[in-house]
This record gives sequence, structure tokens and C-alpha cells, in this order.
Amino acid sequence: MNILITGSAGFIGYHLTKKILNKKIKVIGLDNINSYYDTNLKKNRIRELKKNKNFFFYNLDICEFRKLNNLILKKNIKIIIHLAAQAGVRYSIKNPRTYFDSNLQGFFNILEVSRLNNIKHLIYASTSSVYGDTKKFPLSEKDSTDYPLSFYAATKKSNEVMAHSYSFIYKIPTTGVRFFTVYGPFGRPDMALFKFTKKIINDQSIELFNNGNHIRDFTYIDDIVDGVFSLIKKPSKKSIPYEIFNIGNGSPKKLLDYLKYIEKNLDKNTKIKKLPLQVGDIVKTHSNINKLNKFTGYKPKTNIKIGIEKFIEWYKDYYRVN
Repeated sequence: MNILITGSAGFIGYHLTKKILNKKIKVIGLDNINSYYDTNLKKNRIRELKKNKNFFFYNLDICEFRKLNNLILKKNIKIIIHLAAQAGVRYSIKNPRTYFDSNLQGFFNILEVSRLNNIKHLIYASTSSVYGDTKKFPLSEKDSTDYPLSFYAATKKSNEVMAHSYSFIYKIPTTGVRFFTVYGPFGRPDMALFKFTKKIINDQSIELFNNGNHIRDFTYIDDIVDGVFSLIKKPSKKSIPYEIFNIGNGSPKKLLDYLKYIEKNLDKNTKIKKLPLQVGDIVKTHSNINKLNKFTGYKPKTNIKIGIEKFIEWYKDYYRVN
């Protein structure tokens, strides 16, 4: 069984690829190594993955349909895990076209190659951002996703709708996974844990939007990966073979508490600059993970204090911080 993972140089892509390779399964990894954040991080992830003889990497953009289709044909791919996307809520405010190209045109190409190559299961990344600024918690897959606050969230909601149409018309089994605030080693530099750690180590002040009153369902990377992995061999058997699942921790924390755990781990305090709520930002996320638990037995295992500790260990080692 050959599995294609798009975005394999990304944070979640790297960790998921690693887990699948550990199960002695061949992985074809694909990424365009764009410069949204430090490309050295992406290249180093790929370097690590290439140590496994079952990993084959291609520097390819999902917007290049012919190359993408040829690769799937050549490698006889039957399962696609689609994680390649332009990520980030705030970046989408100033650079919406990038999201259109990667998240809409790119996703259309993924659906088309799935149709043309008789893909047995397409799993694709969505986001908790699709829920918008709701006041009803915890967030269930049945809740409305009609009012996204950012164009990033709008593209992900569009992916879910596009996938449903392909599942209905062409009977392609598609599974969307809504990730809730992922954190952990080898993470993204644009996310809170990475930014806060770097600034505290460098004695810089930290900017907190919404005066620091955000609440997030922080989910450790290993739990996210376990959730996705549990779905690979379980495509929908419904007449419309389409499913959506939340993958979260189910136990939200205040951003200010999250910051305190980081400070405690680094044994340093920081100065805080409080700012108003930024356009596109959601105040709170809290996942209901009952559906995934019933479907695969998924249970998150990592306590936030341990997760932060593991990230800081990695960060200090990677950047050679004493």
C-alpha cells in the first residue's frame, strides 16, 4: 500500500509521515517547500524522513495538475492524505490570493486526481476555524460552519463542500479532519508556542491580541497524528461516502495559562503588550471529540504541561540554546 502525503515537509505532515513509516508502510511525500516560514525547518524535516528507505520525496506544487497526476499514476497511489495548504488566519488577511491558489485550485486538483485514479480514501485537513465565532461549546461536527471569520477558514469550509460533491457524484470516500490548535516539537514558527518561546529566550516582549483573553483547545501533535492514523483504513461506507471529524484535545485552556507554562519551563518571565482583538481571530475553541472516539476509539493522551515541556526540549536542542 503506497500512501501519498501532501505537505509532508509541514509540521503535521512530517509527524504523520514519521508515524506511518514506523509501521513499515511506503510514503510518497510531496511539498513545494514555500517560503511562508523558514524553509530550513521544512528541509530539515525532509532530511529526517529520508533516513527511512520507505520514504520518497517530490518537490512539487499541488497546483501543477499534470505533474501531480503523473506522480499518482507512476506510484500507484490508492490513499491520499492531503495536508498541503496555505495555513494561518492572520496571513490570509493580507494575502488572500495565496489561499485561493493553494487551498481552492490546489484542492480541486486533489479531488480530480482522486477521481481519475480511483483513489480508495482521501483524507484532507480542515480546521476548527470553520466554526467561526460561535457561543455554543463544545463544538460538534453538526454545528453550523456557515459564517467563517477569515478567508483561510472560508477556503477550508469550501474544501468540505467540494469534497461532499465529489463523494456524492463519483462515490470517492472522503474524510475531512478539523484540527484544533496543534502544537509540539518541530512546530510552525508562526504559532503561539514557537513565537512565545523564542521571544522569552531573547528577552523580548510578547504581543497578546484580545488582551490575552483567547481560549484554545491546544492539541499535542502526537494526538493529532493518532487521530488521523486511526482513520486511514476506515473510509466511509455510507451511500455518500463522506465524513467530517474534529480532532482536538477536548480540554480548552486560557492563552495566559499557556504562556505561564512556557515561562515556568524556561524559568523566565516576560513583558506582555496587550492588544485588541484582531480581525479574523476567534475568541474560543473547544472540540467535541465524541464522534471520532465512537468511530475509531480516539482518545488524546498528552497533558498540556508535558506537551509544552517536550516542545521546549526540542527547541533548545534544535537552536542550541543553553
